[in-house]
Amino acid sequence: MRSFAVQVPTNIRPFHVDIPDEKLADLRRRIAATRWPSAELVTDSSQGVQSKMLQKLARYWEKEHDWRKVEKKLNALPQFSTTIDGLEIHFIHVKSRHKDAMPLIITHGWPGSVIEMLDVIGPLTDPTAYGGGADEGFDLVVPSLPGFGFSGQPTELGWNPGRVARAWAELMQRLGYTRYVAQGGDIGANVTDELARLAPAGLAGIHLNFLSAFPFEVGAALFGGLLPAGLFKRLVIAALAAHAEKKEPVALDALAALFRRGYFVEMPEHPQTIGYALTDTPVGLAAWMLDHDEDSYEKISRAFLEGNVTGGLTPERVVDNITLHWLTNTAASSARLYWENFRAIFAALAAGKKPANLSVPVAFTVFPSEIFQAPRSWAEKVYPNLIYFNEAEKGGHFAAWEEPEIFARELRAAFSSLR
Repeated sequence: MRSFAVQVPTNIRPFHVDIPDEKLADLRRRIAATRWPSAELVTDSSQGVQSKMLQKLARYWEKEHDWRKVEKKLNALPQFSTTIDGLEIHFIHVKSRHKDAMPLIITHGWPGSVIEMLDVIGPLTDPTAYGGGADEGFDLVVPSLPGFGFSGQPTELGWNPGRVARAWAELMQRLGYTRYVAQGGDIGANVTDELARLAPAGLAGIHLNFLSAFPFEVGAALFGGLLPAGLFKRLVIAALAAHAEKKEPVALDALAALFRRGYFVEMPEHPQTIGYALTDTPVGLAAWMLDHDEDSYEKISRAFLEGNVTGGLTPERVVDNITLHWLTNTAASSARLYWENFRAIFAALAAGKKPANLSVPVAFTVFPSEIFQAPRSWAEKVYPNLIYFNEAEKGGHFAAWEEPEIFARELRAAFSSLR
């Protein structure tokens, strides 16, 4: 096994995962004692996560899944913890063996964790082993978001994506990086966008695989009132008529549908309410996390029911991620990041405040099975200094997890002009 070694500043502590056996035994008991609802009345997933698939997952989770395997994989990597702004931040830090590697901080999303990034570590830090060049390596920093995994759970209000971005800037400074790039998807894209607007010294550019910042007219229609989907679509298309392209109406429909999905409504509204249920039942937590988007659900469902695995969305890795959320008791604290994010957005809109100007170079990749296909016109309007835009050949919302080599290839291409 490759040995990873990094110099550790004095205010950064090594971190080791060691979950007590009693917690794992309690998890298995709770899965076995699940009180199941009656089966859905349809043959598809239109009523939600399907009983047959979830029962298959539960049997695997109780009888076959081995947490110690992922624990061993995590502990084979350089993991650390440091206190920033009063909160413990856990992160993985892997340096490339290649000279002049570019420092890169990647932010995961929900319902993900650092686990969704494990398979991109090799392609990014050791590109020559994956078809890249020796001059395309990255020194990789992968933190756990506040309230997620092994990072601390905020005990005060205000840990929105902007505050997380400030913590990330401090983290990179502590690690001694004077020039670096950043990447994010899902709510990690919100953090990365905020980092670019903060424009800390040393940030050379960002890459996103999810458009979390919209043209002002789109954002105002989304957050400025409870508009019916049809009216929402007409208003925004009219507002963007001078900047339109064929993909905009399709993107608007998909974006409006996202804002009606269960987790995207409840977590920004009442994260504590769902936290009570998800903290008490592991199978309930699994169902909530799986009901994220149609594409990833279908892929995960096929993996459990048919053994038909798409990329890295294997039963083992899916359950690894759910187990991490369960063992760290972060169902409610991770959901609160959405509450904080929406409060920050509402406050800015109420004040008539437009997002800060952004001059940092931005790269963007559209994955074909993403929740919505962000049109280039939107990306160009939000990010005037768009240096790279590409549509990947395959992959969905969890791009790094599902297609790690394609994801890594996109980052190499996206940041090539900034080296």
